[in-house]
Amino acid sequence: MKMVPGKSPEQLRRLTDLILRDVTDVLRVDEALVSMAVEQVAPEAWMDTVFTPDIAGNAASLTKRPGYGPDA
Repeated sequence: MKMVPGKSPEQLRRLTDLILRDVTDVLRVDEALVSMAVEQVAPEAWMDTVFTPDIAGNAASLTKRPGYGPDA
């Protein structure tokens, strides 16, 4: 997961716990089979390092599109 910095360790732990709970429930997999990582990207670098390669460059495989960018 990529996001801009500024979230507290507690917010990141809570986010991880909630995502893990939903992934294991929806996909019916054991928690031991799931890993997650958070990469924090500075806002000024977001378009070049995240949006262009990961979002615009993978538009066909997105399951949730962002509400920003050239097509928003």
